[in-house]
Amino acid sequence: MRQALIIGHSGGIGSAIFSALEAKGVTVTGVSRRDDGLDVTDEASVAAHLGALEGPFDLIFNATGALEIGGAEPEKSLGALNAKALSDQYLVNAVGPMLVLKHAVRLLPKDRPAVFASLSARVGSIGDNRLGGWYSYRAAKAGLNQLMHGAAIELARTHKHLACVCLHPGTVRTAFTEKYLGRHPSVPADEAAARLLAVIEGLTPALTGGFYDYAGKEIAW
Repeated sequence: MRQALIIGHSGGIGSAIFSALEAKGVTVTGVSRRDDGLDVTDEASVAAHLGALEGPFDLIFNATGALEIGGAEPEKSLGALNAKALSDQYLVNAVGPMLVLKHAVRLLPKDRPAVFASLSARVGSIGDNRLGGWYSYRAAKAGLNQLMHGAAIELARTHKHLACVCLHPGTVRTAFTEKYLGRHPSVPADEAAARLLAVIEGLTPALTGGFYDYAGKEIAW
């Protein structure tokens, strides 16, 4: 891997991925809302920021996402559900990453192996859902998984060496998850980054369109 692009490089996982790649000698470019004003929910912003870049990138990693938006916490019951929280979650966690992919396609090489990976979450798995709740976040991540799977099918026709995947990082100790860790086993961001990069390094075009955890195991849709 020679060049990588991290979308959301100022966040916990994004910054850890950025640092880990730099330590491997990879030339890394980062774009984020905090540092650069990128708004993944605004296509004009995505087009402007990605349009200013020159590829190709061997890895494009989307680390954007949100668990709480506008103070709306994950729902524990149907009674807590509201339309704004649902639409906000879908916009940030599904629409945003797909706008990134749409405008990042031109930055991916066609003549050699490459990876486009987006952070998803195991709670977006319908088959793995045993607890219910967290309606908006679950639905947004499930939507992202479907969108990425469809895009992988299309891109396999033009980018035959590409693996386009969704990745579950596990429970990572960041500001993103601080309120929800409880007794759940968790790992620091640098450990999560190392595990994700190990999965990414093992990806092949045959695995495109998949949804994998931090150990490289496929997660049920």
